[in-house]
Amino acid sequence: MFFVDSQSGVPIFRQIVDQVRLQIASGLLKPGDELPSIRSLSIPLGVNPMTISKAYNLLVHDNVLERRPGLPLIVAEVDGNQMADRRREQLQSGLQPAVTLTRQLDINPDEALEIFKNLLANSGEK
Repeated sequence: MFFVDSQSGVPIFRQIVDQVRLQIASGLLKPGDELPSIRSLSIPLGVNPMTISKAYNLLVHDNVLERRPGLPLIVAEVDGNQMADRRREQLQSGLQPAVTLTRQLDINPDEALEIFKNLLANSGEK
């Protein structure tokens, strides 16, 4: 369900937070779905349980996950507008490296947009 890359330079708790957010935005995790316990997730990832706890606590604080005493954490309910906002946030963070590359290569924004549109049109996806 999750993976971590200790060589990426991104803190492991942040990798987990980002993956949970992406899985929710993409519909892989739906409201009401249970997340693995801290212990059961830390073992296969080879990560300190406190790292998982930190990630989960951030997601609870941001109302992405819901804590239920004595039960597993679940994905929190959101309305359609919130889900659309989350999807846009995921897209924006995913496109940020492309924006940086566009600026570094000194490519005109209109040309970059055309390249992006062509990639979308030729991707075979929705």
